[in-house]
Amino acid sequence: MTSIIEKRSSLHNELNAVTQENSRLKSRIEQLEMLANLGMATCMIAHEFSNLLTPLVNYAALAQKYPDEKALTEKALSKTVANSRRASEIMESLLAVANGQNHQKQDCDLNIMVENVFKCLCRDFSKDGITVKIEIPKGLQIRCVPVQLQQVIMNLVLNARDAMLLGGGTLTITAERSDRATCICVTDTGRGIRPEDLNKVFEPFYSTKEQSSQIAAGVCGLGLAFCRKIVEAHNGSISATSQPEGETTFRINLPGEGLGNS
Repeated sequence: MTSIIEKRSSLHNELNAVTQENSRLKSRIEQLEMLANLGMATCMIAHEFSNLLTPLVNYAALAQKYPDEKALTEKALSKTVANSRRASEIMESLLAVANGQNHQKQDCDLNIMVENVFKCLCRDFSKDGITVKIEIPKGLQIRCVPVQLQQVIMNLVLNARDAMLLGGGTLTITAERSDRATCICVTDTGRGIRPEDLNKVFEPFYSTKEQSSQIAAGVCGLGLAFCRKIVEAHNGSISATSQPEGETTFRINLPGEGLGNS
């Protein structure tokens, strides 16, 4: 009997030791996840700010070049202020995403959101031989965190533009609603994505773009991983289809509970 009691006591002590070690490891994993999120947030902010800094510099240079053109200077400064405020909102939003926080969702007009994206990008795509087609039903609303979903659309639009810079093409943004979901598609007629790359494009730091350094490639490759993180935070999904040297489509599906009333 004494032997059985001693064995039970020994097993109990071992179980307590394993439980404590599991708790310690779990706590360590949580700390590592926080550090990983911090690193992800830093790279996301660098990536998104690079998207905004170019038009900000262009606006400032425009005001500096034509100081006597009051109307032009006021317009340039107004856009600079607006983009600076947007940069602040984006940084706050990205940090919230990286920390797993939820921002309040609201009903948003998708056409207005897309229009604001192109306003932030500043450059007229037609100067690069790119035709933009927006085919979104009037009044179509989605329930989302607007600044976050706008960043997803901006990333997809910039990727599409990069794919068509050498030879021009057509960028098409469409959306349609079914009973259960809203589907948003961003399609370009650029270089296409190779089949071996297509399954990897949403991986962090994976990029099909040629860069002069690993750091640049890393920041560039973060965009689609960020898009997936945002869309999944909205309980949706994002996927890609492509034809080599042909059309590429990124498709966002947002579930029924994410929709507002039109």
